[in-house]
Amino acid sequence: MKKLELHWQILLGMLGGVLFALVMVQFEWGPKIVADWIKPFGNIFINSLKLIAVPLILGSLIKGVSDLKDISKLSKMGGRTIGIYILTTVIAVSIGLTIVNVVQPGASISEETRNELVENYKGDADSKILQANQQKEAGPLQALEDLVPSNIFNAASDNGNMLQVIFFAIFFGIGLILIPEEKASPVKKFFDGFNEVILKLIDLIMLAAPFGVFALLAALVVESPSLDLFKALAWYAVCVLSGLILMIGVYILIVFLITKRTPAFFIKGISPAQLLAFSTSSSAATLPVTMERVEEHLGVEEEVTSFVLPIGATINMDGTSLYQAVAAVFIAQAFGMDLSFSTQLGIIVTATLASIGSAAVPGAGMVMLVIVLAQAGIPEAGLALIFAVDRPLDMCRTVVNVTGDAAVSMVVAKSVGKLGDPKVKNWDDSYKMRK
Repeated sequence: MKKLELHWQILLGMLGGVLFALVMVQFEWGPKIVADWIKPFGNIFINSLKLIAVPLILGSLIKGVSDLKDISKLSKMGGRTIGIYILTTVIAVSIGLTIVNVVQPGASISEETRNELVENYKGDADSKILQANQQKEAGPLQALEDLVPSNIFNAASDNGNMLQVIFFAIFFGIGLILIPEEKASPVKKFFDGFNEVILKLIDLIMLAAPFGVFALLAALVVESPSLDLFKALAWYAVCVLSGLILMIGVYILIVFLITKRTPAFFIKGISPAQLLAFSTSSSAATLPVTMERVEEHLGVEEEVTSFVLPIGATINMDGTSLYQAVAAVFIAQAFGMDLSFSTQLGIIVTATLASIGSAAVPGAGMVMLVIVLAQAGIPEAGLALIFAVDRPLDMCRTVVNVTGDAAVSMVVAKSVGKLGDPKVKNWDDSYKMRK
């Protein structure tokens, strides 16, 4: 009997987790059972993916940069990568603003509901506002200063410092290019082997993916707020989801027009990473799977994936930027504010820059949203209005972030002649190749 492909296994795991949670919430003791005995396995699964995120970036990026053998290739690929990432982010924010201005979901929130939501989530909102204020108090060049780590071991000890790890990996790779080949060869061979070990670990971890997403979805359903609050925010959620779906359509169109690969080919190739992104709400945790799918199932050569995808997981947050635009206007509408065209242009710029600075972990976009709100003169306390539905929407926008990374990697690969045929047809073949 043929084994189900990975994306079907993950989908069944997600469905099973939701159904299991719906049964358990019918019993008074059910939520505690899920919290104490099911959720920890989901946390273990996420932690195992995060565990190899930094080693993966170090190994793959150093190998990828050193394999270029020419710094001019690095600047060419880097310029195209960042340029396309910024372009897709601007498109995402524009789509979000268009939808939220047409639908105007904030107008449907009554003052009573608004006050209830603000009161219920005031503590959560205050903590995010405090974090955002700390970032705003930093100097104009603080982001550039933070890019260079004073200690690579300290930087590698925290997944939130991914940009510092990427900087070191690129810097190290450039050093390998500039020294004589005979001296660089032993180091390159080490990182080649190191990279293969990490890819094998990904294979092993993905064997547990269906069970991990089962636990994550079961915990999410059990911990979700009441349905009454979701009803009050239904139009807001519809706006965000509609924008995210349209953005995925934009990626599919870009891939088709530039690489001539069909939508079915692209979606089938990246779907396991999308499902994992949905379950974990973390681009960083999904990065190992994204890299494997793009390289082996979409035909992008390792030289490109090892450079484009780690950077994308850190700075390309199209789903996050779209959500920030919708959320900012939604909150303004809920408070009866009428935002001018120039203010909304400011939201496009701020949301684009804020999405670049968002960490690739769950909930980071909420912190950056405070900066977007402050720039537009919208009360930061309104952040509390969207906490009730932020978690499921966070899952959805992470799917868009990961999809965007994959699409851009294919476009960049095509532009530099590094897009070929897939190495394998399904995940089982990929696993067998490394056994």
